[in-house]
Amino acid sequence: MNQNHFDKLQQINLLTSEIDGLYHRLSLKLGLNDSESRVLYALYTNGNSCLLNKIYTDAGISKQTVNSSLRKLEKEKMVHLEPYHGKAKKVFLTEQGIEKANQTVSKIVKAEIDAFANWDEEEIEVYIKFTKKYVETFGIEVKKIEQELME
Repeated sequence: MNQNHFDKLQQINLLTSEIDGLYHRLSLKLGLNDSESRVLYALYTNGNSCLLNKIYTDAGISKQTVNSSLRKLEKEKMVHLEPYHGKAKKVFLTEQGIEKANQTVSKIVKAEIDAFANWDEEEIEVYIKFTKKYVETFGIEVKKIEQELME
């Protein structure tokens, strides 16, 4: 094992955990649990409605957790689901849900945008480029392990 790579990986994992912690802390302060925050965030950033599959992708949490959050938000009259095409469903923020998103996740989005205010465009592009590269290459390694476990 390359010790330098291991040390750098630990730094990256710590930073990732710190970012997750900031989202968690802010969500709680805004009166949301993490999964509700992610679902509302996905809807808010997709124009207050999107396909259910898009929420699964954007939220980055399990389908089961998304579905549980949607049921809770539906019970609270924050969202409603409609059939879309075939088995696909579309999820909409209700008036009440839009108000809630404006009071909560809009603040998260603003904080994210403001955090980049001190970065120049090149720094943002480099960050995106290398984060994508890591996700892609780590994804390849994960698939290798998954294939080994299936054998």
